[in-house]
Amino acid sequence: MKVTDVAIIGGGLAGSAAATILGRAGVDAVLIDPHRVYPVDFRCEKIGGWHLDAIRAAGLDDVVFGVTTFDGHGGIARYGHLLDVRPSDQHGAAYENLVNALRAAIPASVGFVEAKAMDIETGDDRQTITLNTGETISARLIVLANGLNFGVRERMGLRREVLSENHSVTIGFNAVRVGHRCFPPRSLTYFPERASSLVSYLTLFPIRDAMRANLMVYRPVDDPWLSRMRHTPIEAIKELMPRLTRITGEFEVEGPVKIRPASLWQTQGYLRSGIALIGDAFQTSCPAAGTGAGRAFNDVARLCNEYIPRWLATPGMAAEKIAQFYADPVKQDRDRFSLHKAFFLRDLSINTSPVWTARRLVRFAGYKGIGILRALQRRGEPQQSLFDGERHLPMSGHRAAER
Repeated sequence: MKVTDVAIIGGGLAGSAAATILGRAGVDAVLIDPHRVYPVDFRCEKIGGWHLDAIRAAGLDDVVFGVTTFDGHGGIARYGHLLDVRPSDQHGAAYENLVNALRAAIPASVGFVEAKAMDIETGDDRQTITLNTGETISARLIVLANGLNFGVRERMGLRREVLSENHSVTIGFNAVRVGHRCFPPRSLTYFPERASSLVSYLTLFPIRDAMRANLMVYRPVDDPWLSRMRHTPIEAIKELMPRLTRITGEFEVEGPVKIRPASLWQTQGYLRSGIALIGDAFQTSCPAAGTGAGRAFNDVARLCNEYIPRWLATPGMAAEKIAQFYADPVKQDRDRFSLHKAFFLRDLSINTSPVWTARRLVRFAGYKGIGILRALQRRGEPQQSLFDGERHLPMSGHRAAER
């Protein structure tokens, strides 16, 4: 039996970040995951806004920003018209590259166990994890960060409360402009032309030398349109956004089209001695709302910087200790905000009631008004198109930090 202070189950974004923080703090910890190198996975591909604050609070900005592509500014468009070009703090990265960068930063003092947790027994003092290899690990605390893999939680008697089945569908692909080597490195968010299209938005953003596209829709998983999107993506996109190419020009889809449905659910019965759930293991997020990565980094920052050092400094790991993390006001605020934004954005995108129709009109009038004011402020500056890549090259995280 291997003995440690903290055992982290799941080596995705949250688990790898937790292992890095605890290792840097000198905590005796072990990371358990079936894959020594995290495989290609279609999940979060860009971060920005309050996510960046959570990353800095976790002390991981040196790792994260080193593998991301910074856009600097981006366009807002609808009906084939550019409404605004505004400053942006978005950073794009393939999910597996982000996770593997975090893993590479984990200090050598943190052990890695290439296995899958099959069973967990918890108590007020020590916890026992049984692996698929037959080995066992004893830890004072378990950090459960295994995301959507619910099997071990079910065997513990935890259950899922589904809040919204198949809430949204995220579609990802690389886009290449016809007649150009690649898209010039700028970002764009294009909103649907009608609510009946069941689209939230299309976002284009640079990841290294590629232009990545994420299309967020609200459709059942058996919708025939999703099949058309997989096999004839350009035709399927034009079906929903016929005026998009007025902004982007003609483009082609390069490589596979990845489609990921997302349901919203919360784990119930989570308050137990010796185990803390973080990220998607505790509560899932809607990718369209763009809150998942921020929530994960926030959970990791609060748990690993604020609570685990205090818990390990005193005997025992009873539920009363663990409850402090779940009652953390910053965590609770981010969790509530994530759910609220998921349902708000869905209504704002596809609800055809007069109230939501009016809210959409006000929103886009606001975008246009701000865009006009910003354009007036830029008068006298050199004119440039949205996709003027020669003047606005993407910056890596290091270059963005230097600026």
